[in-house]
Amino acid sequence: MSKKSGNTLLIFLFGAATGAILGILYAPDKGTATREKLSYQLDKYRNMLQELINDFVSGKETPLTSEAKSQGQKVVDEAKNKAERLLEDVDELLEQIRGKKS
Repeated sequence: MSKKSGNTLLIFLFGAATGAILGILYAPDKGTATREKLSYQLDKYRNMLQELINDFVSGKETPLTSEAKSQGQKVVDEAKNKAERLLEDVDELLEQIRGKKS
């Protein structure tokens, strides 16, 4: 995941959470019931986030980590291919330079 898409996802999640909270706060329900619902949802999301963090720390495979690994491997493969082409170009130039000096 690129830095830009990570920021976009974070902004989207923040906006969705803000919208959900405002929707609940302005719902036609008693304040105690609304606070109870909000507290339950926030606790649920907190537990989900804590579980995700624990998975990342322990190295457990999640859909996000497997996607990040595949994207990372793709970048490594591309860099390796470019480095190999660059080495070929350098070898070619060296051959041309050596051929001209002789």
